Amino acid sequence: MTYHPKSDFMSVMIERGFMADCTDYQALDEALCAGIVPGYIGFDATAKSLHVGSLIQIMMLRWLQKTGHKPITLMGGGTTKVGDPSFRADERPLLTPEQIDDNIAGIKRVFAAYVTYEDSPTGAVMVDNAEWLDDLNYLEFLRDVGRHFSVNRMLSFESVKSRLDREQSLSFLEFNYMILQAYDFMELNRRYGCRLQMGGSDQWGNIVNGIDLTRRVIDNQVFGLTSPLLTTADGKKMGKSADGAVWLNADMRSPYEFWQFWRNTADADVGRFLKLYTELPVEECERLGALAGSEINDAKIVLANEVTTLCHGAEAAAAAKATAREVFEHGGAGDDLPTLTLSAEELGEGLSVVQAIVRTGLAKSGKDAKRLIAEGGARLDDAPLSDAGLMLTAGDLAGAVKLSAGKKRHALIRLKD
Repeated sequence: MTYHPKSDFMSVMIERGFMADCTDYQALDEALCAGIVPGYIGFDATAKSLHVGSLIQIMMLRWLQKTGHKPITLMGGGTTKVGDPSFRADERPLLTPEQIDDNIAGIKRVFAAYVTYEDSPTGAVMVDNAEWLDDLNYLEFLRDVGRHFSVNRMLSFESVKSRLDREQSLSFLEFNYMILQAYDFMELNRRYGCRLQMGGSDQWGNIVNGIDLTRRVIDNQVFGLTSPLLTTADGKKMGKSADGAVWLNADMRSPYEFWQFWRNTADADVGRFLKLYTELPVEECERLGALAGSEINDAKIVLANEVTTLCHGAEAAAAAKATAREVFEHGGAGDDLPTLTLSAEELGEGLSVVQAIVRTGLAKSGKDAKRLIAEGGARLDDAPLSDAGLMLTAGDLAGAVKLSAGKKRHALIRLKD
């Protein structure tokens, strides 16, 4: 990156590693220096929470506001009904309007921790594209918007090309998605003066389409900026862990489990993740990321504390750190561990230890739980667990029982009082 930005926002994007591509570095930088630039990122409502894979985009919106500009969080109440085909091997399952509304309500809670919604020049706004997409007249839309899109060009975009090259079906419904996303950008420019769309680098083609459409139809200059698609040092997609997606909502992933995910970051990722997911000065991120040997664990604790504080608050981060210390340094149970609480009726005559491992989320299936026990990876109250046929009874659960999968994943089971 040879371009040296003048605006605070572009400086942060480049220094901290958020920048993959930009449609016009210099013109965007000048616009950011000249006044408040409203910028948006769209999020489809495919689940009741966003996960860690979306956190890089959320942090971009946070930095946009912190550097004096206006973030727009666009909820895809309309586009979720179609489904984004970008780099997917198959079509997304279609959701009902009620499911989409429920998901949007859950996602709204995530954003409130990162951006400030208020009625001010830089106050964030949340918008739902169903406002303009639900009532579109199809024939008018084809005539006024569809005519600006070249199918040849759309087929050349990597997100579509990769799907077709693998001879995987791409429905006409999904093919419309990129036109709808382009229309979103133009509508946000019309309604909110939005001049910037951001997203992951898989959205580049969709963003460029929106820039072209806005120029052709209303003759306004708008910009696009993408972040790199993140993988961890071992090549895995960011946001996944051994037991599934790392959700940002506390009711779908406890603050302790969230904290633990960051504490388990690979050594090689620590410096990069500190720059992207915390607000520590870049020099401090680099210093911590360069620590070697056992000292890198101190840097991972800083990472876990900082990210958990932003997402769940300082109190939750402190509690998660205290629980981790109790579990790992002192062999205790820790009050903040994920807990399965059973009534006497649910327990009945007893619960097999295999089912206990599955129900606490330490394994995905009974087969996985049995393999964990057979390979010596399961522990019950810190003692090796070798009997897959063991039953836990009311007597065993009089206090809390701690189950462990490996050294880093733990859960409690207890009876309701």
